Amino acid sequence: MSLDIHNSPEHEFEPELGLPERLPQGERILWQGSPDTKALLFRVFHFKMLVIYFGLLLAYRLITGFSEGEAFTEILFAALNIVALSGLGLGLVALIAYLMASTAIYTITNKRVVMRIGIVLNMTFNFPLKMIESADCGVAKQGSGDIYLKLSRGTKIAIFHLWPHARPGKWAVPQPTFRSIKNCSEVAQILVDAWAAQNNVIARTVQKNESKEVNAKNPYSGIETA
Repeated sequence: MSLDIHNSPEHEFEPELGLPERLPQGERILWQGSPDTKALLFRVFHFKMLVIYFGLLLAYRLITGFSEGEAFTEILFAALNIVALSGLGLGLVALIAYLMASTAIYTITNKRVVMRIGIVLNMTFNFPLKMIESADCGVAKQGSGDIYLKLSRGTKIAIFHLWPHARPGKWAVPQPTFRSIKNCSEVAQILVDAWAAQNNVIARTVQKNESKEVNAKNPYSGIETA
């Protein structure tokens, strides 16, 4: 899905798209992108489960209405109310997912990772590649996926500042995450190559549809020390 984020009024004063300042000499953008709205909606907000939940509520109301002998008009009116409220709720969830996806920009340069996130209050996080201890890539069947960044010890960020751009389940020590990005394996390879070059190690190839950990301290991870 193409997101028209380049001409958003709230970002028109950015020196460069998704960046708090112009890149210094010698630094260049290797990749830049945003979450895929549909993938974010289904992976983060569990949209399919919400649809099933509201469908079960509607089915329960219809079954109980007919079994108790209620008038058809009364059953129809109750069903329409459930459909309307369910549609409103699902629509709001979809809108939130779209706003989160369209206002987030992830950037990989040859020296750092930058995350510009936030709907109402934009926040920009800069993570030098030397600060990133490891990275996991979780790829879904559709090719989209998440890239989780484990920062060096002592670097802490409040989960509320990152969500939903954080690894699920890592509440105590949040891990910044590229959520629901397309061509996740290709993006992960770009990150691995940049990380390896910055940390003087040799990178292996990241395979598609595979969760790969990149860790300089683990000889069986996605890279090898030089």
